[in-house]
Amino acid sequence: MDIIFKSRDGKISERQREHIEQKLEKLTRYLDQIMTITIETATEQHQGAGEVQRVQVTLLAEHGLILRAEQHATDLYTAVDMVQDVLQRQIRRYKEKHWRRGKLRHRIDTEPLPDTVAALEANGAADVIDEEEPQLKRVKEFTLRPMFSDEAIEQMELLGHTFFVFRDADTERLSIVYRRKDGNYGMIIPR
Repeated sequence: MDIIFKSRDGKISERQREHIEQKLEKLTRYLDQIMTITIETATEQHQGAGEVQRVQVTLLAEHGLILRAEQHATDLYTAVDMVQDVLQRQIRRYKEKHWRRGKLRHRIDTEPLPDTVAALEANGAADVIDEEEPQLKRVKEFTLRPMFSDEAIEQMELLGHTFFVFRDADTERLSIVYRRKDGNYGMIIPR
């Protein structure tokens, strides 16, 4: 497993690096196929809270699984602990969902699910859980017309959506613009 550190503010101390590695290596107990973990840290100014530490962790596992968590706290150690909790919940949710669907049941390299899910399945309650799982309800087809990113953002805002798929007029490639949590915009360009 590769661990990559990125800091916008300069260097991460050796003590901080060890704490982060120790916390995130615990995730391999829940998902043993982790290939890369990228940790990004930054110090930001927030109204009312003053200076806070932002920690964003992106986890890349086998079969294309990508998990991401971001947390803010007054100190780096607390933010890392919070990120680890979020990723642990995401892994648990991923495994429970795929376990119920049978995708992980016959795989040898995965850890068994927690006792609670096994007990639910034994009592027949797993059927109830499947009914509550979100379903694909709508498929939308549309024509991609070439436009610039600022036009795509304007169209997204007019529609009231949080993302918009378009063909970039500059590159002729499929692109996606989206609204970020911080109110700014992001753009995804598939390779």
